[in-house]
Amino acid sequence: MAPAGSCCCCCCCCWGGAVSAAGAAQRLLVLLLLMGALPAELHPRALATEYYSPLALLKQELQHRQQEAPAGGGGCSTQSGDWGEQYPAECGESSFLNFHDPDCKPKGSSVCDSVLSLNTEKILNQAKSVAEQKRFPFATDNDSTNEELALAYVLIGSGLYDEAIRHFSTMLQEEPDLVSAIYGRGIAYGKKGLHDIKNAELALFELSRVITLEPDHPEVFEQRAEEAIESFKEALKQKVDFIDAYKSLGQAYRELGNFEAATESFQKALLLNQNHVQTLQLRGMMLYHHGSLQEAIKNFKRCLQLEPYNEVCQYMKGLSHVAMGQFYEGIKAQTKVMLNDPLPGQKASPEYLKVKYLREYSRYLHSHLDTPLTEYNIDVDLPGSFKDHWAKNLPFLIEDYEEQPGLQPHIKDVLHQNLEGYKPEVQELICTADRLGSLMQYETPGFLPNTRIHRAMGLAALEVMQAVQRTWTNSKVRMNGKTRLMQWRDMFDIAVKWRRIADPDQPVLWLDQMPARSLSRGFNNHINLIRGQVINMRYLEYFEKILHFIKDRILVYHGANNPKGLLDVREALEKVHKVEDLLPIMKFNTKTKDGFTVNTKVPSLRDPGKEYDGLTITITGDKVGNILFSVETQTTEERTQLYHAEIDALYKDLTAKGKVLILSSEFGEADAVCNLILSLVYYFYNLMPLSRGSSVIAYSVIVGAMMASGKEVAGKIPKGKLVDFEAMTAPGSEAFSKIAKSWMNLKSISPSYKMLPSVSETFPTLRSMIEVLNTDSSPRCLKKL
Repeated sequence: MAPAGSCCCCCCCCWGGAVSAAGAAQRLLVLLLLMGALPAELHPRALATEYYSPLALLKQELQHRQQEAPAGGGGCSTQSGDWGEQYPAECGESSFLNFHDPDCKPKGSSVCDSVLSLNTEKILNQAKSVAEQKRFPFATDNDSTNEELALAYVLIGSGLYDEAIRHFSTMLQEEPDLVSAIYGRGIAYGKKGLHDIKNAELALFELSRVITLEPDHPEVFEQRAEEAIESFKEALKQKVDFIDAYKSLGQAYRELGNFEAATESFQKALLLNQNHVQTLQLRGMMLYHHGSLQEAIKNFKRCLQLEPYNEVCQYMKGLSHVAMGQFYEGIKAQTKVMLNDPLPGQKASPEYLKVKYLREYSRYLHSHLDTPLTEYNIDVDLPGSFKDHWAKNLPFLIEDYEEQPGLQPHIKDVLHQNLEGYKPEVQELICTADRLGSLMQYETPGFLPNTRIHRAMGLAALEVMQAVQRTWTNSKVRMNGKTRLMQWRDMFDIAVKWRRIADPDQPVLWLDQMPARSLSRGFNNHINLIRGQVINMRYLEYFEKILHFIKDRILVYHGANNPKGLLDVREALEKVHKVEDLLPIMKFNTKTKDGFTVNTKVPSLRDPGKEYDGLTITITGDKVGNILFSVETQTTEERTQLYHAEIDALYKDLTAKGKVLILSSEFGEADAVCNLILSLVYYFYNLMPLSRGSSVIAYSVIVGAMMASGKEVAGKIPKGKLVDFEAMTAPGSEAFSKIAKSWMNLKSISPSYKMLPSVSETFPTLRSMIEVLNTDSSPRCLKKL
């Protein structure tokens, strides 16, 4: 029993009425657990036959208090029973969990002040809200697990890092690979202060585990990557042989798109330990996404020598081989991943979930290696349910699926082709493609330059140019087994073809070719701009633009539905300078207090005065300041038909004016064609008709069609600008055309373009496309630059 005038090192709480021994033990357990009073080796299972999570015990405590509260409902009753005798407490106005510093001194000392004073009901309500909205990283499909995770993230948001770490640790004892708990614990260690080398090591260790388990989630490092880099550099000043800091520094640079700095940091980590598996894995993945596939394979092979069952390295090795046309090695590696079935109760890895799609797609590509590209159509050939599941990243559970035929021995792998093996004019074609493709690179954090994509989309632009020129001279094209006049989709299909083969890991599919049931439900392209505490740095440039639009729509809404409160809303909006500031505004109307959704509008050129739905912008928030700020395009059948009608009309006009342009040299005609090209692509961007790659595909069509009109794009996309978001946030096609032309630096096309060989005739098969993408052009093409 604690003497009067002193504070106990346990918690001091008001417990109403008599408490059973079992109930008291359970509630004591959660308090000890959150305080860290339980030793690491004493797991909660040792104290009871049934496991009680901290959240479950908090709920029991709340329920217990509500049931046993005095009828009058005023304050705490006197203590009774063993619990009251051992742990007397002063009663306050409400029940609190008061956690005290373990170095507790007599009352009156500042050291003895409570470091945590949170109302139990408030904790649970906040956790419930965060869990329901899944406003924290790597949420699961299990509601109870999400509530447990949300509680810990609420603790982080309150600055209670040690308590959060203990809570995450308890969950990880039950589920060691629970990514959100690993990530949260790493964040909590980091927030304790990376200046402490121990915290830095623990934070980097946890975040490294997340990268291993979820390699496709760049938000681990993208958020405040520049600040992270400074923290890692600071850690390295204190410990120069800190391998994990070099590795994480490399990954942070990679997420910012700085290939050279990332390469240097990864190399320093490997100089300290040439067998550091995670550095090999991360460097290999960076090299793959940079387009350096042969070098990537070397890293994955070394990784697998050290860790034969590393699923990430095995999957990426298989993917790299397939991308280079080495199907036998690729499918062999894929099969090894498929055989690594998760244990009962174990969550399947992302690689395990994806590999069946990759294997089926690889088999399809192999069987069509030498078939002329004009004679088949991937969107038609692949089963609808396969495409739907693949694009949505769903588990491979497809009824009555018939597998693609296995590898056929008479179809050989793609062989390496040197640049010198091509004719001089083809070498010129390749170098021109590399230069054009580099103009399509985004200079924005999170976008790593990919030389393979550059060449693919440069060749796509040149092929579009040649195809459009033939169309304007009344020539027909051969597409999907038919000879006919080219339509707008054929023009985009040229770019789709090149984008698909540049990276077979990504399903680049037309959404309107999905099964009818998928279209009827809607197929959404969804982007989280802010989720909880994670900011998507790629789109930061557009936050203010979207915010201004939202503020305008709020005024319109309140003007129509809340005219008496409009003045108050207007005054409040004047103080809003960032998205998070909108949360209090929601409270002005009961319908928006939990969040709201607004749609941008896309004005029609075909039918003036008519508008189509553009982006859907959603904002929701909770009591602790966590926010979900997202945008999406909803691809329904009705919306698709409306946009198709708009694009059809523009393409018809473009073709007519293009034919006139071929016979005329009038400047006005060329300018009109330029505006039609940009207007057509404006609607394509707002429709977002592809499952992946819409942005670069559309821009390569712009570059190619412009060249067909006699104009060459010479300017780069400005830093921070994203062409698709420029279109989706522009008030109309004219505004988009104006801003796009401001950076394109259009100039008259060089006569040398007319001398280039036909792209479609030079690379008529999948094999020839892969060969040219594999070819190293750096010695000759760099000299030309």
